[in-house]
Amino acid sequence: MKKKEVDLFGNEIVKDVLLRDKFLEPPFSVLDTKGGGWQTRKRQWKQLGIESHLGREAECMPSQFGSKLDENGLDQYGRKPMIGTSVFDPALCELIYNWYCPENGNILDPFSGGSVRGIVANYLGYNYTGIDIRQEQIDSNREQALKLLPVDKQPQYYVVDSNVVLTELMPMYDLVFSCPPYADLEVYSEIKEDLSTMEYNEFIKVYAEIIKKAVAKLKSGGYACFVVGDIRDKKGFYRDFISHTKQAFINAGAGLYNEAILLQPLGTAMLRAGKIFEAGGKLTKVHENVLIFKKP
Repeated sequence: MKKKEVDLFGNEIVKDVLLRDKFLEPPFSVLDTKGGGWQTRKRQWKQLGIESHLGREAECMPSQFGSKLDENGLDQYGRKPMIGTSVFDPALCELIYNWYCPENGNILDPFSGGSVRGIVANYLGYNYTGIDIRQEQIDSNREQALKLLPVDKQPQYYVVDSNVVLTELMPMYDLVFSCPPYADLEVYSEIKEDLSTMEYNEFIKVYAEIIKKAVAKLKSGGYACFVVGDIRDKKGFYRDFISHTKQAFINAGAGLYNEAILLQPLGTAMLRAGKIFEAGGKLTKVHENVLIFKKP
């Protein structure tokens, strides 16, 4: 019989060697996307053929930071304006669905954006409903889904303003899961109802209305997960978007249940950090916040 391992106080040491096997990732408040297990799952999803960048020709405008570009094409914080937009992590989708959605559950995404969340959901046997105001984005999502999923396992998409359609949807959902627009950080269109085109005060007002309507479609005991990050105003101060998101959910009747830090690979951050800090003492962000809410 194998001898039990004990600590200095005589307590048995129980090794949770199966945490990752059981939960995909250890259920800690820090989710490290740099880890080998995470990166392996991410590569596997990408090998499926998901191309979430298609249909997402957003532009990150330097004017929103009140700065001009220098001779190297950088703004005052050392950032280069980006054509294109961020792509959601499929490994995070898999994790959240596994943790917070029942088998064959219904998932609502009021800010659908690219194809990742829908394709991963229906590939795993869930039923995804995504809403996006841009026709070209939904057309691209549907095209990708038809290539990668059986005809009878397609995500459901609506091309409409979430602030309108959420009051009309009949089903109730097991999970609300989204990555909302970060105000005007990435401008996706010129449609006036597009939240990314609004001034921040108006953005937060409409954003909270959409959250309230989404929570109303969430089943009692169901979870909502928003992946968010803070954003700076034109003077360089944080707008506290994370707190505004929390308050919107709380006001809508869903309590903050968990909060995790999503650590991102450093990538080009190592190249940008020096210039950004020297320009004004600002730290380079290498994380996002994963906010989990629960409806009583």
